[in-house]
Amino acid sequence: SAKKNNSSMDFFLGGRKVGPWITALSAEASDSSAWLLMGLPGLCYLGGVKETFWTAVGLIVGTYLNWLFVAKPLRKCTISFGDSITIPEFFTNRFKDKTHLLTIISVFFIVLFFTIYTASGFVACAKLFNSVFGLKYHIGLVIGLVVILSYTILGGYLAVCTTDFIQGALIFVAFVFSAVIAVVSLGGPAEAMAKVSDFSVRAVNGQFGAEMAEKFIANKSFSAMSVMSALAWGLGYFGMPHILVRFMSIKNPDEITHSRRIAMTWVILSLGASILIAVFGRYYLMQHNIALDDPEKVFMVLATNLFPTVIAAVIMAAVLAAIMSTADSQLLVSASAFSNDLYKRLIHKRASNKELMLVSRAIVLVIALVAGFLAYQGRPNGSHGFLDVVMSLVSFAWAGFGSTFGPVVLLALFWKRTNLPGAICGMLSGGILAFVWKFYLSGFADSYAIFGLYELVPGFVVSFVTIVVVSLCTRKPSDEIVKEFEQVDSSRLSDLIH
Repeated sequence: SAKKNNSSMDFFLGGRKVGPWITALSAEASDSSAWLLMGLPGLCYLGGVKETFWTAVGLIVGTYLNWLFVAKPLRKCTISFGDSITIPEFFTNRFKDKTHLLTIISVFFIVLFFTIYTASGFVACAKLFNSVFGLKYHIGLVIGLVVILSYTILGGYLAVCTTDFIQGALIFVAFVFSAVIAVVSLGGPAEAMAKVSDFSVRAVNGQFGAEMAEKFIANKSFSAMSVMSALAWGLGYFGMPHILVRFMSIKNPDEITHSRRIAMTWVILSLGASILIAVFGRYYLMQHNIALDDPEKVFMVLATNLFPTVIAAVIMAAVLAAIMSTADSQLLVSASAFSNDLYKRLIHKRASNKELMLVSRAIVLVIALVAGFLAYQGRPNGSHGFLDVVMSLVSFAWAGFGSTFGPVVLLALFWKRTNLPGAICGMLSGGILAFVWKFYLSGFADSYAIFGLYELVPGFVVSFVTIVVVSLCTRKPSDEIVKEFEQVDSSRLSDLIH
């Protein structure tokens, strides 16, 4: 892949020559990071079956709507509006931003949230190597960082997508296979469900300790606000740069429908398997008195106890694949935003392709080191601080992206009245509110302290409303912008490509 990187278009988007299978599996593999194999099963293991179920529903619906409504229009618009190769560049070209404010704000939030998101992958790497090899947390962290950095810096987007395709296939097979074997080991679907139901009753009665009983009792009284928070995960998809960039890179937009079907099959089966592994894994481990110091290791511990060594090794590789497939995408998108949108536009406008790729690789290194430093502050062996729990890090970064970019992407694609002041104000309000809601109002709590509401909900709503109100209260977009939007809206994709 490194030999094919002759331009920034090649390094960031693979020259827009990626096929439907690689697009679909790469998108879902880069989406489903360590939270799928560690965070979500860990949440479910602690008694949050209802929360996990509604979160999965939200993710499935969000994935489908993103592919259905955003994929093709974004592919069309990014070509028409200056052949944009990054999300910040698309915003700048769409709103004719000569002040570069939109670029600066976009790049700032992308680098910020992706640094946090990437840190979650490094935390997961450390836990994986600790679980499999007994390595110290910080040694496992360094190994994961070096592995991910090496091929991302060398190969760019093509390397990332190619590895994501293989990793996505591995994740899918390992997860579905593990779920099926777990059910079979408990006597089949009917008997397994009966055993789990009996286990739940005993947990509520305090047989497995007061803490576990409290978790189960709280889950039984899962409120409507909690359901809304869980479903709101689906809103995040509209603002995920590392997923949106997959739509922009597909070779033929007519293949998006095919990619969507592949992606939805992957998502539904993988999320279903995640829940089954946590539910049946919890019963299996407790019945066999197998200790678990960290709930996010339930999949790994189950695999090592349930399967022969060779099969367990392949499944452990799937966990690493999930971590790598997301971290590399996030690093690449962050680097492309900085080098293409900040460096080339504001620092060195005449930068060559070779210089841009060098800057991009340097930024990948810097962001990875910062994310690694954050992950290094974590404490292994069941600690539950913000930097220790994969799901906490992912949850906040997910909310940040959804609040900051989701409404802007949707309105930029579908509402011609959206203007530059509206986009700027909406982006700022969404990103800032996500921070305030999480770290000031909730006080770093893992639970949603304010009305029991996930910060993505108020962040997304406030950002959306702000864009609409500010756009209506300020000057209309110029005739040039409106005309260009209408031409894109009514034009055929094939005409734009040719």
